[in-house]
Amino acid sequence: PRSTLFPYTTLFRSRKFRPPLGDATRFVDPETFPDPGRTAVRNAMARAQKSLAEDYKGITAPGGAPSGLFPIVRTGVSVQPIVDAVLAFAALLTPEQRKAASFGIHSIQWRAWHNMHPFIQRHGLLLSHLDGRQRDAALKILRASMSVAGYDCARDVMKLNEHAGELTSYTNEFNEWFYWISLFGEPSSGETSQPWGWQFDGHHLIVNCFILGDQLTMTPDFRGSEPVTARSGKYAGTTVFRDEEALGVALMASLSPDQRNAAIIGEKIPRDVVTTAQVDNLELPHAGICYDALTAAQREHFRRLIGIYVDRIRPGHAQVRMADVMRHLSQTFFGWIGGFEGDQPFYYRIYSPVILIEFDHLPGIIWDNSEPTRDHIHTVVRTPNGNDYGRDLLRQHYAQHDHSHPDT
Repeated sequence: PRSTLFPYTTLFRSRKFRPPLGDATRFVDPETFPDPGRTAVRNAMARAQKSLAEDYKGITAPGGAPSGLFPIVRTGVSVQPIVDAVLAFAALLTPEQRKAASFGIHSIQWRAWHNMHPFIQRHGLLLSHLDGRQRDAALKILRASMSVAGYDCARDVMKLNEHAGELTSYTNEFNEWFYWISLFGEPSSGETSQPWGWQFDGHHLIVNCFILGDQLTMTPDFRGSEPVTARSGKYAGTTVFRDEEALGVALMASLSPDQRNAAIIGEKIPRDVVTTAQVDNLELPHAGICYDALTAAQREHFRRLIGIYVDRIRPGHAQVRMADVMRHLSQTFFGWIGGFEGDQPFYYRIYSPVILIEFDHLPGIIWDNSEPTRDHIHTVVRTPNGNDYGRDLLRQHYAQHDHSHPDT
């Protein structure tokens, strides 16, 4: 009942919701939407059309991508649990479902994800259309690919999407199971394995997982929520991104005035993370304070903050990823926009040659507030310099192997 919202938060004393927008599971002409939703969706569709028509290059700093950042190597960490989970899921699908879920390794669908809750472009299988066994098997793919913390965060985002439906009564827009799963290539492991992967796509949760041999790339990884805490309803008590928020604030607060000035990279908090959906080809300069300019205690804090995001990946592969990040710490920058006291909203960015992390407080989409608050958060993790979706690994793989024969 709407009456249960009265004590929800002092940030939203008006208790007003934005008007409903379309539908989450079928396309509705955005020209029928009220503004500002109509303009936002129209712009997102135009960006997607332009971006998907371009060849993939990746996010780079000025000067282009350095070579040799992502060599093909043996990690020694088995991916067999992920293979087993995908095969178990596929075995439960009908031939029609399997066809709908399956795409080639080079498919443009890798890049055709988006965060908005209205249906703009989706592909794969919708979880709400699966039966209970199939849905559980789909979730086991996430569980096999992520750490406990990473999987719990993903599920909590889904639960909070359900809570958004409870709050607004827009149940055709927000639901725990309005997420699509897609498979790319054929799952395999071992010496002769071929590249493959999976994608999970929906409102506030998009994860791309590419596997070559026993190497794993799990970016872009986009997660968000509005609200970030459920104070009522089916999933009361569920909350997300508190560590990402608190550690960011603590790092900024620990800086001296001169360091803080160096960290500030703008005046206005972005309307969204910069590297949102279909922002795959972008020249983004390094900005902020460099890791080397921090004290020993601040450096340790910075590594902990990065680790929260890296540790979303399954054990073993998370350590491989963090070792790669550690090798480039002297080229890693921390940038900040906004305040850091009380409930002040903010944005931060962590950017190195091998990882890009963004955290952003946003205005309301469910609520009608036009200024950012801490009740709407977006985060994204990217692999800059051409290896989102494992694309640089895939490029090298095809350069090393002749795939012209029909049997390969």
